[in-house]
Order: sequence, then structure tokens, then C-alpha cells
Amino acid sequence: MSDERKLETIPKGYLGVVPLKSCTDIGDKIDYYLVKWRATRENAHQNSIAFKDYRKDTYILDVDTPRFGSGEAKCVINDSVRGYDLYLLVDVTNYSLTYKLCGQENRMSPDDHYQDLKRVIAAAAGKASRITVIMPFLYEGRQHRRSARESLDCAVMLQELTSMGVDNIITFDAHDPRVQNAIPLNGFETVQPAYQFVKGILRNVPDLKIDNEHMMIVSPDEGGTNRAVYLASILGIDMGMFYKRRDYSRIVDGRNPIVAHEFLGTSVEGKDIIIVDDMISSGESMLEVAAELKRRKANRIFAVATFGLFTSGMEAFDKAVSDGILHKVVTTNLCYQTEELLSRDYYISCDMSKYIAYLIDTLNHNSSISDLLNPYEKLESLIRRYKNGEKV
Repeated sequence: MSDERKLETIPKGYLGVVPLKSCTDIGDKIDYYLVKWRATRENAHQNSIAFKDYRKDTYILDVDTPRFGSGEAKCVINDSVRGYDLYLLVDVTNYSLTYKLCGQENRMSPDDHYQDLKRVIAAAAGKASRITVIMPFLYEGRQHRRSARESLDCAVMLQELTSMGVDNIITFDAHDPRVQNAIPLNGFETVQPAYQFVKGILRNVPDLKIDNEHMMIVSPDEGGTNRAVYLASILGIDMGMFYKRRDYSRIVDGRNPIVAHEFLGTSVEGKDIIIVDDMISSGESMLEVAAELKRRKANRIFAVATFGLFTSGMEAFDKAVSDGILHKVVTTNLCYQTEELLSRDYYISCDMSKYIAYLIDTLNHNSSISDLLNPYEKLESLIRRYKNGEKV
């Protein structure tokens, strides 16, 4: 099956992709697909001026964000951006990058990555035709609502970007999509990588039985119910959820500690379980839920999340796998992945580069991305081929 989309509309402008230093690996993969598709795509108007520079060896622009010895920085764009349809990619969770601060090595924080993003936008200085920010992990997305006298960082960030001239913001699996209410007149898309999750699991586990008797989707908390319902409806299986009972009389590390996980759903005995969440931070909650499911005699357990941050390292997951609590851990390459993580034989990495290339290619043509945002038919076809023993 061809992986090229049929796009006949006129491009919005010259295509320019700007992966910041935090996204160079996935940026190169995205560029590979864009170059490949556009080199072979036939279009009735490809010789017109509207398709000038449509075919190029690379769509990545030469952008640098050097720093002074004091730690201050600037952005320099070494290519023209006038009339360009720009797509800026940034991974605010990439802690592997460093810079010199008064002679000391300093790791880049989410704040540093966000400031670099704004520098690129400022350097474009209103010359671009349109600017789209692709920010897989939404900066400050966990601080999406106010429960005391505290800052609303995510809403402030969204308003700041749009006031600087950003037209669209694309993120993946936003912690709470309602944060887009902060910018009701601008484009905001939160994308679910459900297709890539299912494809990754089916390719690595050949003996799954996808039916109500042998498999179940579980949400680790009430906040992720919609995510679990969507996946369960596509697979045609049942779902359950855990309710986190917290001790609201105490605060530990800035939050109310979890007392117990109460399960709501049918029996999990003998079933393969997919626990699906937006992120694995320390992994404590995911592992507690998996252990509780094992106590209820579940079969194989798959921990699935869009972002694998693993802020406390891999030791707890190694132990959970060796103890038979977890079978596989599945996340995407939308955030920084350590060599330690990639070396684990129980880990499945879902590559999102082709999907993002689809989004960029389609949006540059001002075409609809509805089928990309809701790949229901593709998922049904994938599952049907798997059940028939065909290659997925």
C-alpha cells in the first residue's frame, strides 16, 4: 500500500521545517519522508509558479540558537523565511542538551527549550506566511487549571505564542485538552497516537486474541477515561478504570498522596490488559495499577503511554518485568529517549515521524487532516489483517 497522500491543492507557501536542537533526530526522519513523497508526487499544476521550490533536497532551514558565556541566548536564521509556511518542532522534555553558564555545564530545562522556541519565532520577525508550532509534550500542560492561588502556566504559554504570530499549535495527548479554551480563535489540535500504539503492539506480540474474553483496556485514573474508551471502542473490547483514593489531609511532594487504587470494571482474570495513559513520569502510579491487576489474576500487562519520561530511571520497571508484573512497556519517540531505555528488550518504541510528516505535508497544502486525527478505518483494517494472520 502506498504511503503517499493524494494532495492536489495549492501549497500555502514554501515549506520550511525548523526542528530545534531538542528535535533533530525526529526532524531528520520527518524531512526524509517529505523529500521522498514530493520527489515522486504528480500534480497537474506542478510547473506553475505556485509550486516553485516544491521539490527540494531538504526542507529543514538553517537555524541556530547560540549562547553567550552568561547563559543568555539568541536565534539566528541563516535562510530566507519570507513567504514560508513554517513548522517549528520542539521537545521541551529533552534534558540531554547542555550549555555553558559561567564556565559550568548546565542542562536545558523545559523553560530553556520554550525560550529557544520564542527566539525562533521572534527571529522570523513576521516575514513567514504562517507559523505552526508542533510541541508534542505541551509545555506546562500539567499546570492546566487553578486549584489555589497559583499560576496558569499552560494558558499563559498558549496566549504568548499566539500573540507572537503563531497560527496553529499541534500537540499530542494533551493532559487536559480544555486548556485550548485559552486561545479560542486560534488553531489547536491534540492528537492521539492510538494507531501507532496498536501497530507497535501487534508487530511485537504475535499471539494476542483481540476479543472481549481475552483482552481489556484499563485507564489508571478517571482523567484518562476518554483515551481508554476510544481505544476500547476501536478494538471492540471492554474497558475498566481505577479511581485514585487520595489523602486530602496531607501534601507530599506538592500533591495529596494516593491511599489506594479502587478498580471499576468487570473481572480481569486471565485477560491481557493494556493500561493506557498520557505519560509515564516516575512510573509509580502505572506500576501500582499493574500490581493491583496482577493481584486480580490478570494475564500479560502492557504499560502504554504517549510520553515515557522515566524520571526515576528504569530500575522499578526492570524489577516489574522480572517479577512478571509487566510484559511490555510501550511509548513513542515524541520525547527524548535514553540509550538505557532503548536497550530494554521489553520496550516497544512507536515511531511518530511519518505521522508528523503526514500532518505537515497535508497542512502545507491547506487540506483536511480529519482522517489523520481520527484513523478509525486504518485501525480497523490493521486489526482485521492481524486477525487474518497477515503482516501488519
